[in-house]
Amino acid sequence: MTAWTNWAGTERAQPRRMVAARSTDDVVAAVRAGVADGLRVKPLGAGHSFTGAAVTDGVHLDLTGLTGLVAVDQGSGVVTVRGGTRLHDLNPALLRHGLALPNLGDIDQQSITGAIATGTHGTGARLGGLATQVLALRIVLADGTVADCSATERPRLFEAARVGLGALGVVTELTLQCVPSFVLHAQERPEPLDQVLEALEHEAESNDHFEFFWFPRTDRVLAKRNNRVPEGTPLRPLPGWRARLDDELLANTVFEWTNRLATARPSLVPRLNAIASRALSAREFTDTAYKVFVTPRRVVFRECEYAVPREALRPVLAALRDWTELHDEPLPFPVEVRFAASDDIWLSTGYERDNAYVAVHQYHRLPHAPFFAAFEAIVAVHQGRPHWGKLHSLGAERLRELYPRFDEFVAVRNEVDPGRTFGNAYLERVLGS
Repeated sequence: MTAWTNWAGTERAQPRRMVAARSTDDVVAAVRAGVADGLRVKPLGAGHSFTGAAVTDGVHLDLTGLTGLVAVDQGSGVVTVRGGTRLHDLNPALLRHGLALPNLGDIDQQSITGAIATGTHGTGARLGGLATQVLALRIVLADGTVADCSATERPRLFEAARVGLGALGVVTELTLQCVPSFVLHAQERPEPLDQVLEALEHEAESNDHFEFFWFPRTDRVLAKRNNRVPEGTPLRPLPGWRARLDDELLANTVFEWTNRLATARPSLVPRLNAIASRALSAREFTDTAYKVFVTPRRVVFRECEYAVPREALRPVLAALRDWTELHDEPLPFPVEVRFAASDDIWLSTGYERDNAYVAVHQYHRLPHAPFFAAFEAIVAVHQGRPHWGKLHSLGAERLRELYPRFDEFVAVRNEVDPGRTFGNAYLERVLGS
């Protein structure tokens, strides 16, 4: 047996065997062999989910060799990519063809399949999550057959599989609608929290991409506004020394030291947050889109993120502020707030609802359970939907209430995987079996 752990160290597995796949045929062979031996099969990408979505005691199907572009149509922007391709490889590969994904999160370590299966999103009130860019999928099903699905070919499978949680099969290829490559002008600066909250609707609607980070038990945020600039605008990226200072030394090395100090002396956290929120300096630059979206994050943490209706953001943050003031929990990580548009994907957090996304974090050496439980209680009042790749406590009974097409998803799963070849304990909890 080969031991496996995810990036955050929140999940571990001892699969019976690990099989590397470099083609759809390899996946077919591995699935058929696993079924023949009575073993469950789980695809494994970057292991960046905080949940047990990829855990199995059967066959771990390693997709890290199933990478690269299959086809590119520069005219239409339609691209087919292999499922194990990491975002940090896909973004420059698209750029070489003059293309880009229209939106991204701030981490690029995930595989494209894993990012889409868990509903990964960026920020932008007029933009949906990554799954909204999917035009077609190729999936190896539990019976070892290969299914191609799209809005016109096996449409019910397609609707379920766009955010499929790894429950329906192994996605080996994805066809994505890309856009011409573009450049973003980034403005980042510290601001008073109340000022940002007063202008939320304006900020979300007037910027292509707007987000902010609030430091608990302070009245300060770091606000980020990223906006497209006209084609031909010259690049003015951060100087190398500034990028190394801000993104490597301060955001990673010094932040790790700060969190270790917080672990040793929890009483110092409010003072550390006050210093951090005041020490932030403004910066402004113009660069290729994915270089603006993505920031290196090497400090290990735990994360819980929920989508709430946009109008619920203020009461959610007010309740969070009250809780942090009343409870002496060490919280050295900021709370992140982002925005995304509604979509029609069955298990997407954005299903038929424009959302604000609130993410709470905790350093991996500090207890996270009290804060995360309080946060979940707050968002529950506002029909909060959990990010599928982040820590949460919800089960099928509550998730069925939150997702109008939940039972349709389960019905498709029953059709394509009645024996639960791709099941595990996490899916049993969130899907009911």
